[in-house]
Amino acid sequence: MLDTTVWIAQIFLALFFLAAGLPKVLGRGIDRWVGFDRIPRPMTVLIGLSEVAAAVGLVVPMLVDELRWTTPLAAMGLAAVCAMAAGFHLREQEWLPATETVLWASLVTTVVIGRWDELSTGPSISTDVLVPLVGLLVVAILVNLAILFRQPVGADQRVVSGST
Repeated sequence: MLDTTVWIAQIFLALFFLAAGLPKVLGRGIDRWVGFDRIPRPMTVLIGLSEVAAAVGLVVPMLVDELRWTTPLAAMGLAAVCAMAAGFHLREQEWLPATETVLWASLVTTVVIGRWDELSTGPSISTDVLVPLVGLLVVAILVNLAILFRQPVGADQRVVSGST
């Protein structure tokens, strides 16, 4: 039952992120996604490519029964993309899109948990490499958050309480 449920979640997520990523890569239909008019085009393409690659990584390795350990990694990548998108929406005070991206991140995290055992067949990384890599990633995330929250909120997005 758990395997079927996780498969349903994987397919649902793969379809959504394929539909979300392709317009970002192709540059058509991007207007339906909130906030991408303020993001540089190369970054939008990178986000789109990440979403498309992760969508493929959620389903294809397990379908072809090769490199199955990449599925939870693809899900972790999508969780990171969703978390960064939520941070962007929170900074812009876009509460509904922020809630939506947190919900996507939560669903993706269930796939990570449901497919965690697939990582046991993946390549091993020595602690001499893993520890500095984790440290580098934590620093990169903190720098990204600092930059994100230092940028001013757009005047059209501000909500001033108590003023008329």
